[in-house]
Amino acid sequence: MRWLLLVASFCSLVFAVDAAFSHEWRGKASYYTLRGKTSSGAVVSSMTAAHKTLPFGSRIRVVNLANHKSVVVTVRDRGPFVAGRVVDVTKDAAEALGFVARGVAEVSVATIN
Repeated sequence: MRWLLLVASFCSLVFAVDAAFSHEWRGKASYYTLRGKTSSGAVVSSMTAAHKTLPFGSRIRVVNLANHKSVVVTVRDRGPFVAGRVVDVTKDAAEALGFVARGVAEVSVATIN
């Protein structure tokens, strides 16, 4: 019986830790056309994002809330530095999300574990 309680406690701890490291934001996204290298020193790729706090190399899913299109991008830059914006993505990612014409979109951003 003690073994069963120990296993149940461990599983609860694992799920709690996993939830603690999962992040989700809602807000506005914009796009940028950066050439050369990002803040992390990486060369810009077509599916790059800028986020204020996530570690470089983090993979995030960005969902356009207006049309439910989504992309997975890698955080390789810092920003956005405009109030209310949660992420900047490259133009290629913005095209896949369907908001290049508008320039800004309401999005959901979630880390991928």
